[in-house]
Order: sequence, then structure tokens, then C-alpha cells
Amino acid sequence: MLFLGFAAGIPLLLIFSSLSLWLREAGVERSAVTFFSWAALGYSFKFIWAPLVDRLPLPWLTRRLGRRRGWLLLSQIAIITAIALMASVDPAQGDHSLVLMALAAVMLGFSAATQDICIDAYRIEIAPPAMQGMLSAAYIAGYRIGMVTSGAGALFLAAMFMSSMEQYSYQAWRLTYLIMAATMLIGVATTLLVREPEVERVDAYHYGPMDYARLVLVFLLAVAAFAGTFFFTSSTVAALKQATGGGPFGAFLLETLHFALALGIAGLVGWALVRVGAVNREMARQTWVAPVLDFFRRYGLQTALLLLALIGLYRISDIVLGVIANVFYQDLGFTKPEIAQAVKTFGVVVSIAGGFIGGLMATRFGVMRILMLGAVLSALTNLIFVALAYVGHSLPLLYLTVAADNLAAGLASAAFVAFLSSLTSVSFTAVQYAIFSSLMTLLPKVIGGYSGSIVDGIGYPGFFIFTTLIGVPVLVLVWLAGRRLALREEP
Repeated sequence: MLFLGFAAGIPLLLIFSSLSLWLREAGVERSAVTFFSWAALGYSFKFIWAPLVDRLPLPWLTRRLGRRRGWLLLSQIAIITAIALMASVDPAQGDHSLVLMALAAVMLGFSAATQDICIDAYRIEIAPPAMQGMLSAAYIAGYRIGMVTSGAGALFLAAMFMSSMEQYSYQAWRLTYLIMAATMLIGVATTLLVREPEVERVDAYHYGPMDYARLVLVFLLAVAAFAGTFFFTSSTVAALKQATGGGPFGAFLLETLHFALALGIAGLVGWALVRVGAVNREMARQTWVAPVLDFFRRYGLQTALLLLALIGLYRISDIVLGVIANVFYQDLGFTKPEIAQAVKTFGVVVSIAGGFIGGLMATRFGVMRILMLGAVLSALTNLIFVALAYVGHSLPLLYLTVAADNLAAGLASAAFVAFLSSLTSVSFTAVQYAIFSSLMTLLPKVIGGYSGSIVDGIGYPGFFIFTTLIGVPVLVLVWLAGRRLALREEP
């Protein structure tokens, strides 16, 4: 689990912070840089294809390696390919190269999210519940080490290979990303060496190859409907942006409606295909509908909607800020080595410490109380960024900011994972956990894509105050959810 955690931690920052700095050095506008954070939306939609990963056998790989290791190896090969494709593109060459970079980044996000689905399922099945705490701790430690490697490691390598804001070098970043692709071989070797979980499956579904093929076809057609709707309505949305003045908040609302329309059309296409018999209805119901119905049946409509709202908004303050944090540090004049040492090394250590503190406090004082504490700290610590924005280049204040931000994030994350685990049904562990973890990052990442435009409109201090204020509704949701769950537990 330590090595698989390392493999899971490598891709994320190659889409977020490391890619952001590469694009900025290549001369890409700040507003366009933050849009690339949407490439990681695959993490937020992994619940859609998580049931396919759970049920769909892969030709040859499943027979040779087993259900979990077969999918795991396929996703890791796809990750290596996507990182190598990103390395082959110079973003300074214009819009065409940016499109190619975006496509490769989307492929990386999709493949990495698939790997996460496989590792979560593998961890649950490889050992009894008494061992899960140890496995999770090893996985998180490996994940953080992977993030340090692809974050601080990538920045150190790019600087060592002589790329900077003053003198951009595509070859430096190309070599850096190829080295990052090579580090994924640790995950590949682990997948090939470990054993497949020995799980006695009572599988009531004995479908043939054509049934599985039709299920995948319905999924792909729904995805195509989403992409087609989003693409063909983009010009209309752009015209509406111009008509409304093009402000960041108006643009965000329009893009949210744009996104919701595409998602709704995709769902309608999938539903229609099931209705006309393009796929076995019972198969489709058990794959996508049953896990959702189970959650609503257990908690009731009102409580379930409240819990989903809390899950979708809990991490909004720190995720929205995190999208532009490295660009902010760079705009203040901090060098890549300074950012790497403070954020990617010191910050990760503090985050791990915050996670252990949050776990211990949740055990001692209860999950909901520490969930509330984490929400308060996540919002308030964003105000320290306002001070840094006014002071400017100050290493002591940078380290104080990073320490407060990562300690709060680590504590909140530990409590939140425990909270999500408590909501998951044993019958649908992998799928429901994928749904919760996807929903957790969906809205924050969509808003985060506009963080550059918001900063251009209201400045860094105003942006950091904004990220604090959007965390206030979370406090109300935690309080309401705590009351609802407490009432359910009463005899």
C-alpha cells in the first residue's frame, strides 16, 4: 500500500501546481493556467465509471492478473502514456499546443482517477477490517511522498535543468515530466508483484461478452453526448459572456449552467438507451442505480440531500485557493526552490502531522466535532494569505502561511475521511466511496478553474477573503448534519 500510494500521489500535482508553473514560465496567461485544473475533473466523475471497473472483465489482463490487478495495470500504463504525451508538447508554441496539452492532461486525470478506484477496492479487499487503519496509514504516507516527488521534485528538476521565469526552457520541463513518468514504474512493479485479493464473490450476474460490450457502449455514447453538447454550445455561451460584460462571477454562473446542460443531456441519452433495450436493464440498474438508492433509503430524502450538500461543499475553501496558490507565490517573487521547500516539502510534512492530529482528536472527541473544527480552521487560515499578499516576499510569513494552511487541511481531511467512511454501506463500499470522493471535489474544482479570472477582477486580497466567506455556509451544514445524525441514533 505504501508503493501503491506513491503511484497514486504522482499524477495529481502534474496536473495542478507543477503544470501551472510550467505554463506560466511558457508565457501562458494566468486565467488560462487555472482553467487547466479542470483536467482533474476525472477525479470528480470517477463514480460514473467506478461500477464498470468493478464489474467489467478486461480481455487477457483479468484472466492473467485478476480483476483488481488487471485494471490497476491498465490504468498505470495509461498514466505513463499521458505524462509522456504532456512532455512531448511545448505550451509556448501557441493555442494548438495548449489544446494538445489539455487533451493529454485530461487523459492523465481520467487514468489517475481510474487507478484510485482500483487501489481503494484493492485496499478494502486485501485485508480484514482490523487491518484497514494500518493499510490506510501506509497508503496516505506513500501518497504524500508521491506528491512531494511530483511537486517539489518536479520543481527542483526543472530549476536544475535551467528553466525559470526569466529564461524558459521547454527541454528542461520535457525531461522533468519524462522522469516523472518513469517514477510510475514503481507502481507497475508493485502491481505485478503483489497478489490478487482472495474474495469469495457471490456474483448473481453471469453476463456474456456482448452484455458487457453494450454496457460500455452506452457509457461511451453518454460521454460523447456530454462532450458534443459542451462543444457545440460553447459559442453560444461565449456570446452570452460578452453580452453580460464578461465578469468572473457572471462567467462562472454561465459555465455552471453550460456544464449542467451537458451533464443533463448525457444522463438523458444514457436513460433513453437503457429504456430502448440497448443494454440489459437489470444490469444497468445494479451498476449505476442501486448504490444511489441504497444511500437514500438508509438516510431518507432530506437527510441524504443535506449530507450530499455537506460532502460537495466541505473542502471548497482550501481547494479553490489551492488551485492558484503556487501562481500567487510566484507572482510575489518567490523562486521555484523556495516554493518547493516551503510548500512541497515543509507543507506536506505539516499536512501529515495535521492528519494524525485530526485522526486522534476525532477518536477522542467524535468525528462531527472535529469536522466542525476543521471547517472553521480551513476558512480562517485563508485570511493569513491576505497578510502575505500585502507584505510580499517574506520567507518567515510564507512558512507561517503554509504551516497554518496545511495543518488545517490535514486535520479537516482526516475528520472528513472518517465521516465519509461512516456513511458508506458495506454492500456498495467501492461505488459509494467513489461517489462521495467525487462529489467532494466537483464544485470546488469548477470554481477553482475561474480563480485566475477572479484574481484579475478583484485582486489577491479580495480573492482570499472570498475563499474565506464561501466556507461559512459549510459551518451551518456541519451543524445541521450533526443534529440530523444524532437524532437518527436516538432510540
